[in-house]
Amino acid sequence: MELSERILQLRKAQGISQEELAARLGVSRQAVSKWESGQSLPDLEKVALLCQCLDTTADYLIRGVEPDSRRGHDALPYSIAATAINAVGLIAAASIWDARQETYSIGIGLVIMAVGTMLFFMGQVLEKKNRERAWKAFWLVNVWILSLIPFSLAFSLLDGLLGRFFPVLAPIPLLRNSFLTYGLCWLSWLGCCAGADWLLLRRRKK
Repeated sequence: MELSERILQLRKAQGISQEELAARLGVSRQAVSKWESGQSLPDLEKVALLCQCLDTTADYLIRGVEPDSRRGHDALPYSIAATAINAVGLIAAASIWDARQETYSIGIGLVIMAVGTMLFFMGQVLEKKNRERAWKAFWLVNVWILSLIPFSLAFSLLDGLLGRFFPVLAPIPLLRNSFLTYGLCWLSWLGCCAGADWLLLRRRKK
């Protein structure tokens, strides 16, 4: 593997676009593109900055010698495990509510999701490899999972206020006032989450 290929591989592994890497290095995007295509080589000063930005060593970047510290340390598994835990929390909250209609189901779901989110941040702190890719993978999915219970609580309070009845707090939106407000709740949630994902993909486009 050539230097150009290693720069490209490491940049993608970090989830950084050419524009973002160029901004960090103080060069143009065209310069980064030429490095990755092998049309030119970075000078020694830029090599040092590349090592910092791409979380690697000069030995690996220039010679392809991978240090032991880079093996087996990856933030991505933390992100995947955290997403699974958060999904379990949401499913548990909805299932308990469906079976018992008890408000404590919300607390159970939030506690489980807090554990999952803490695991994700632990991976961000402890591991360096694929940190930005793990960050993006986590939030692309979890913006949907983590927002549903808070969105449902806000909807219950607003729906009760509009319908002039005592709100029933639940981990998922409930149809109590009208189909219009119920449909608007789901559309608002879908729109907010889709918008957040779009902004995330646009900001961190590869």
